[in-house]
Amino acid sequence: MTQVAFPKLLSSQIAFDIARTILDGFDKHYRLFRHSSLGAKRDFERGDWKTAQHAARERIGFYDARVKECVQIMEDEYQQDDLTDEVWREVKLHYMGLLIDHLQPELAETFFNTVCTKLLHRNYFHNDFIFVRPATSTEYIEAEDTPHTYRVYYPAKDGLNFTLKRIVTNFQLNANFADLQRDVDLVEQRLRAIFGSATLEPNHQIQVLASLFYRNKSAYIIGKGINGNREYPFVVPIMHNRKGELVLDTVLFDTMQITVLFSFTRAYFMVDMAVPSAYVQFIRSILPKKPRSEIYTMLGLQKHGKNLFYRDFLHHLKYSSDIIDAAPGIRGLVMLVFALPSFPYVFKLIKDYFPPPKETTKAMIKEKYLLVKNHDRVGRMADTLEYSDVAFPRERFSEALLDEITKFAPSLLEVNDEEVIIKHMYIERRMVPLNIWLTEAEKRGDYAAMEHGIFEYGNAIKELVGANIFPGDMLYKNFGVTRHGRVVFYDYDEIEYITDCNFRTIPLPRNEEDEMSAEPWYSIGKYDVFPEQFGTFLLGNDKVREYFMRHHADLLTAAYWQGRKQRIVDGKVDDVFPYPQEIRFCNQGKLELIEKPGSTMEDDNTENSADTDCVSAE
Repeated sequence: MTQVAFPKLLSSQIAFDIARTILDGFDKHYRLFRHSSLGAKRDFERGDWKTAQHAARERIGFYDARVKECVQIMEDEYQQDDLTDEVWREVKLHYMGLLIDHLQPELAETFFNTVCTKLLHRNYFHNDFIFVRPATSTEYIEAEDTPHTYRVYYPAKDGLNFTLKRIVTNFQLNANFADLQRDVDLVEQRLRAIFGSATLEPNHQIQVLASLFYRNKSAYIIGKGINGNREYPFVVPIMHNRKGELVLDTVLFDTMQITVLFSFTRAYFMVDMAVPSAYVQFIRSILPKKPRSEIYTMLGLQKHGKNLFYRDFLHHLKYSSDIIDAAPGIRGLVMLVFALPSFPYVFKLIKDYFPPPKETTKAMIKEKYLLVKNHDRVGRMADTLEYSDVAFPRERFSEALLDEITKFAPSLLEVNDEEVIIKHMYIERRMVPLNIWLTEAEKRGDYAAMEHGIFEYGNAIKELVGANIFPGDMLYKNFGVTRHGRVVFYDYDEIEYITDCNFRTIPLPRNEEDEMSAEPWYSIGKYDVFPEQFGTFLLGNDKVREYFMRHHADLLTAAYWQGRKQRIVDGKVDDVFPYPQEIRFCNQGKLELIEKPGSTMEDDNTENSADTDCVSAE
């Protein structure tokens, strides 16, 4: 076991000042983070969706801005000669002391790592100088002046109906409900089906997180019923109707549906948390298979989620022996993709050069990935983790993969006898490429799976359109199928905003020469798109064509795209439902809400919600 050489006495004032500067930088960051999250309640109450979208995007950049400020202070105030190895060791020890009573120590440790890795060479990236391992416990963090993480209710005392109404009203939303009693009755019916007679027992509790979870145009109540050693998770979405009144939309109590709510393909929640580790622990109690890294990420704490993910990856490398090699599928023109078969993620590198017909640059591709990071992914775009200077064991890389990286991305590669260092890469959840999914389904004669894949593919595109995203390259190889059977877009180098595109119908030929010409007889601008041409490269397979035309023929018309673009230009924000339409109360005929054309629905089994009369306000 490696022995850490700690100084006998913490005597460096410089070390303490640096530690204090870094913690002050983190505290400023989290203060602004909470302020933004608190604002989500106000935006939801007002139905101010544009402001909510802007705030969600802006919050993502808070962390890097504070890190940059902190690094600048360090570089301005300290001379390099004063920052010896001994001083840096003391910096970490002083920092640990400052975190003893801190409410977000795990996040502060990650902030420390980020700042220090901006200032130190990668040879210092070990536990003597940074927090490779966490040093501060996050168990049972309490403070007298902070609100409780969750509220506890005993339905046996006042009855389940009264308890549920109290749960909702305790959030003190400054907006009127259309008919709260009606909605509570519907929630009670659903919950009684899973709680059974337990609500009559004195020891039966309902625990509910004290802050609502805001995302898109919904607020979510996160809770669980507890009876002895049994727990029953549930989620209640709150939405606006056409009149701007609030309604309880449904109840989620199926673990899979709640898991999908926290999917890596969705935007981050806005949640006000004094003690984030306690929120993570609560969510893990209802989703025990969900990694802590993903939960932190979905709560908007993506930098700490990224830190935890890397720790998990190092642990996996230590306790596995399979070889890192090129990922299966068609090789792309822009990215190199490799994978560790036993690890459910892929690693993506931007090539150093791109053959025709690609007309792009590394900088432009990075901008596209940043766009996706900051955009509402509506359950149809995979989140990515971006890393620099990642060291892999040399023995775990296949020679063929090293040769491929050396050929196509040499600027990103550094190799020595023990390590392969990748200077920049993205990591994404691994999915089955849709083209492979369709091919394998056809080989098996599983035409239901083929139809499902095409149905989901079209839904993915339509939901991306609603979020103002044009995929650009719509080939099936750029979409993947998740373990839940959902189709997700993951190749971002050609995406554009719908509002930047000009969707056109191909003009009729003027004469026979035009008709016989191998070249277009009409002008084509940089952002011109001709939807009727999509079928040429998408519908070569007869079965695929049959299913596509059955469900998504409108995608081949310029009129469809022009109409959706106009909605966005007019400032309309589509609904996003991360649960099946058929479980919504209004689909049982018990809530009378108004149809909103073009609203989107994120479900594997039902049509776009434009075909229903079950939607909320624009």
